[in-house]
Amino acid sequence: MSGATRPNNKHLMLCSGRAYPELAQEIAEELGVELVPSRQVTYANSEIYVQFQESVRGCDAFVVQSHCAPVNEAMMEQLIMIDALKRASAKRITVVAPFYPYARQDKKHLGREPISARLMADLFLAAGADRIMAVDLHAAQIQGFFDGPVDHLWALPVLSDYVHEKYGSEDVVVVSPDAGRVRLADMWTDKLGCQLAIIHKRRDPNKANEATTHEVVGKVKGKTCILVDDMIDTAGTICQAAKALKEHGAAKVIAAATHPVLSGPAADRINASPIEELIVTNTLPTPDGVHIPKMTVLCIAPLIAKAIQQVFEDGSVAQLFR
Repeated sequence: MSGATRPNNKHLMLCSGRAYPELAQEIAEELGVELVPSRQVTYANSEIYVQFQESVRGCDAFVVQSHCAPVNEAMMEQLIMIDALKRASAKRITVVAPFYPYARQDKKHLGREPISARLMADLFLAAGADRIMAVDLHAAQIQGFFDGPVDHLWALPVLSDYVHEKYGSEDVVVVSPDAGRVRLADMWTDKLGCQLAIIHKRRDPNKANEATTHEVVGKVKGKTCILVDDMIDTAGTICQAAKALKEHGAAKVIAAATHPVLSGPAADRINASPIEELIVTNTLPTPDGVHIPKMTVLCIAPLIAKAIQQVFEDGSVAQLFR
């Protein structure tokens, strides 16, 4: 009921933005709570308005928003939701961003560039957030950008359990598609108890944004290769890596990633690639018009719900990954 009040004791309230309400609903069902009713409007000039239709005074609020395209609208809506909660006297506000916005802009490569991932953390703080929860940050240092607690969740248990059940660990090799994902691939090998291989890309300095050769470091011939990454955007890297593995004698190529961004030519590239199965989680919705028959989507909601419950009860999020 509009304007209803609750007893003045600690209680969990889950709020959802409009970017991907289906995931928020799945999290709510796992927690056994209802989403806070709210009125969210985008006016004709694109400004966003939010009003929560239930008292949030003294609550422990968790604001769920998946930063899918259009990312800037999703980000602005979440900031406005945080501001509304702060002004309505919520006791603690946690940003739940399964896919952290602007995570790839985490450092300067050239002069006069922004560090937009830090800017996002500053905006969350300025809006009134006390805590951030995210899944598989593109770079671990983003945890230090926010002046407050950051719960960095790993989708590895969700993905690796599925891979182990379906493909086992015998004759399996985990493959990093480039040097930047070696640490992630190493964690996979620890989980599955298998070997590691790395694809080293060599670039022609006269050809911008183009890898000309791919060297495979490790034994992949006759193996089931599990290509692992944190996200798949246009799918260029993962599909070129899959092709290189097949050229080096891999029996099967499976790809696993947490965040299915799947922009532009991604679907066509994956469908035409030698990847036999693409395994992702639902941190992001599948974009409209994207059809990838070989894609398996695993639900991340139980993991996020468990982490929210631990935060609410002042427990340990880290114990979820031991």
